[in-house]
Amino acid sequence: MSITPLDDRIVIKQIEAEETTSGVIVLPDTAKEKPQRGLVKSLGTGRLLKNGTRAEFSVKKGDEVLFGKYSGTDIQVAGEEFKIMRESEILAVFMK
Repeated sequence: MSITPLDDRIVIKQIEAEETTSGVIVLPDTAKEKPQRGLVKSLGTGRLLKNGTRAEFSVKKGDEVLFGKYSGTDIQVAGEEFKIMRESEILAVFMK
């Protein structure tokens, strides 16, 4: 099963947070930060402009991105967890 977002929405697969600190202390589930990084899995068609055309995305499939802690909507597809968010909720793209 695949999912295709609409308009300027993006599907992101979250990158899991670290389970240990730099001092090799294992963190319990309750102390872990919510992950704010992820990989772009699919893109919608783009935001509809007033002239009837679609805006280009600033990100592309496969980009690693940074987003706000409480951004987007969590969904589950075929047992995997994803986030769907608008392009404007993405804060940065990590350069390779």
